[in-house]
Amino acid sequence: MLQIARKLKENLLAQWNSGKVLIVIGPRQVGKTTLLKSLCEAEGNYLFINGDDPEDRILLENAGENKLRSIIGNHKTVFFDEAQRIKNIGLILKIIHDQIKEVRLVVSGSSALEISNELNEPLTGRKWEFNLFPFTYGELQHHFGYVNNAKNLSRYMIYGMYPEVITNYENAEGTLKQISGSYLYKDLLQYQGIRKPEILDKLLLALALQLGAEVNYNELSQTVGADRATIEQYISLLEKAFVVFRLNPLSRNVRNEINTSKKIYFYDNGIRNAVIGNFKSLEFRQDTGALWENFIISERLKMLNYNQWHGRFYFWRTYQQQEIDWIEEIDGLFSAYEFKWNPKKSTKIFPKTFINNYPISKTLTVTPDQIDEFLTNSF
Repeated sequence: MLQIARKLKENLLAQWNSGKVLIVIGPRQVGKTTLLKSLCEAEGNYLFINGDDPEDRILLENAGENKLRSIIGNHKTVFFDEAQRIKNIGLILKIIHDQIKEVRLVVSGSSALEISNELNEPLTGRKWEFNLFPFTYGELQHHFGYVNNAKNLSRYMIYGMYPEVITNYENAEGTLKQISGSYLYKDLLQYQGIRKPEILDKLLLALALQLGAEVNYNELSQTVGADRATIEQYISLLEKAFVVFRLNPLSRNVRNEINTSKKIYFYDNGIRNAVIGNFKSLEFRQDTGALWENFIISERLKMLNYNQWHGRFYFWRTYQQQEIDWIEEIDGLFSAYEFKWNPKKSTKIFPKTFINNYPISKTLTVTPDQIDEFLTNSF
């Protein structure tokens, strides 16, 4: 089994002895348990509590300080895995943190909504929260080297970056079908009272087919057969499950700027292709440009998250069809990026309307030739 180093490990180790609860949130099957177990095992003497195990959940029912002391015993670290499934997990963690101070608390969760609802109030000022995603391009380059990683780019664009896909490529399609069918929004269906999961399936397919395009909620409503409020709610839930993310338009009252539509991307190309049932090679596809855009944006988002970059992201377009794919804003300055799969089309001239109205720190057209500069400089 390949042991591929995770960038997030550095961030976790930096806070390992902070005395706060360490919480790692991310989709299922991205390696949260593997990463956190490796850190706990390095310390030794840790207790593993599995939120997916009914016996472990029953053990913690109505647990006060005395019962928790009995459960923990002499363990110095307690790891709660899939904590969103444990009733009153926020209160349990608060009691341990406040009353059993010698114990380090490590927590994983697969649904940002559920885990946040449970933990935000009880653990105010008591936690460090991190996200773990599928592998990043930089992590894989660190492991495989520049040449091999570049050779695998087309494969990544089709099959994505989930750990089991990378480490067991021969079974990639089966793995992705299983993840997209069994794990993708398991927690949403269980906890959010979604009575019509078929609507969620239709919505996900519609979003996958519109990859990289601006999304109109009213049109989605007609396509899926649900009202606009339901569409907005379900997209929000899919975000909380780390399936998709929204990109808002940049609009600062410059004339003719689009300011209402959104773009929706998938965190992983392989999941998107599993949803539409298409794993054809790039040379036989009509959506290669959209796959490149989704891949490069999701990878950039993951990299910046691990580097604890706290700026904002946008796309930009005017009614005259001037557009920029990806914009980053930090400290009042803007970096603008265009994404082109074909290097021959990389001579993009950025619109004067944008250049003249925003303080620009950088512009770059990113093709596969620039991927190293854009995605790996900060591993």
